[in-house]
Amino acid sequence: MRAPPASQFYPPDVPEPGLFFSPPGRVDAYRTQTCSGLPATRILGVPVNAISIPVAVDTIMSWAEQRISQYICVRDVHGIMLGRDDPALTDIHAKAGLITPDGMPLVWILKARGYKQTERVCGADLVAALCRASQDNGVRHYLYGGKPGVGQRMAAELTALFPALQIVGTSTPPFRPLTVIEDEMVTDQIASARPDIVWVGLSTPKQEFWMRDHVGRIPGATLIGIGAAFDFYAGDVRRAPIWMQRSGLEWLHRLLHEPRRLWRRYLILAPKFVFLVGRNRLMRKLGKRTG
Repeated sequence: MRAPPASQFYPPDVPEPGLFFSPPGRVDAYRTQTCSGLPATRILGVPVNAISIPVAVDTIMSWAEQRISQYICVRDVHGIMLGRDDPALTDIHAKAGLITPDGMPLVWILKARGYKQTERVCGADLVAALCRASQDNGVRHYLYGGKPGVGQRMAAELTALFPALQIVGTSTPPFRPLTVIEDEMVTDQIASARPDIVWVGLSTPKQEFWMRDHVGRIPGATLIGIGAAFDFYAGDVRRAPIWMQRSGLEWLHRLLHEPRRLWRRYLILAPKFVFLVGRNRLMRKLGKRTG
């Protein structure tokens, strides 16, 4: 199974980026790609792949077949803002195999820049799609993260949904940093299970740093950071209704259910994101007119 060529998602001449619409006749000045070779566009400096769930699944399955070690960042507005301000996280993004558009604002920006086939690729949906696809080819999964018991409940839910799925292990790290010896023991435990995909649920940015430090140490495994998806599948947190997910309002559902933990993310970082994207667009337009 091979991923579709990048040209499928790369329009030859796509419009100038805009937040909600794009004027005609311009080329995407932010066009780039991640190290997998799939097309991306830079949003506040962070490359985000122009991708859909089927393309993501085909790409990851291809890596599993070839035993290629990669890691994937599932990115929303919060992750973009963290990446913008943290040089270490910027470097992690630069070396990621894929950076998928989780938040709908990122999807809207990608579509406005001409990548019309882009879809939202969030952690919970990617889990379901990959687990469904894995049933027929023996791809092996490992769950690393979550609070105590969450990984086991998630594994039980996934095997109930996908009976032929192979989950070869779960483990939950302590909240404190691991010692070098503890980290080696955990890494050896995961590697000995020979997973093709390791789902990492440590929250952003902790999970991104863990993936950076462990890619290649688990031979042939793709590491995918999915954060809250562990809690969704374990039944500890309820996802927003489908209509809220599709209309870009899942953030409101999560804020109402976890206000103490998420208020800063959605009430401070998200408005700042909108301001910065709008400001960059305006500055580029003014620069082109005066230049």
